[in-house]
Amino acid sequence: MADPMRIRAQAAGDKTTVRVLMAHEMETGLRKDAEGKVIPAWFIQEVTASLNGKPIFTADWGPAVSKNPFLQFVVKGAKAGDKLSVSWKDNRGETRTDEATVS
Repeated sequence: MADPMRIRAQAAGDKTTVRVLMAHEMETGLRKDAEGKVIPAWFIQEVTASLNGKPIFTADWGPAVSKNPFLQFVVKGAKAGDKLSVSWKDNRGETRTDEATVS
């Protein structure tokens, strides 16, 4: 995967809106290829976010999440210059982590 994530974090007052676009195929394990063979399941299982090294968000996902998922959430107390990290792990054990600075 060439571009694992794009993260934007924008502070407005005491709230910061975080937007994350993740590059992942997200196969359910229910589709078949042109030859009729089942395409194996491959999806993100866990997403975590940290602010300045402290966990702030965890989500458990399954095969029903769309390809290249978009995630948005709001964090209270973050300010410009803080470091935000987002990580995911899929059912094949692959992981990705990316960081952004709150603006």
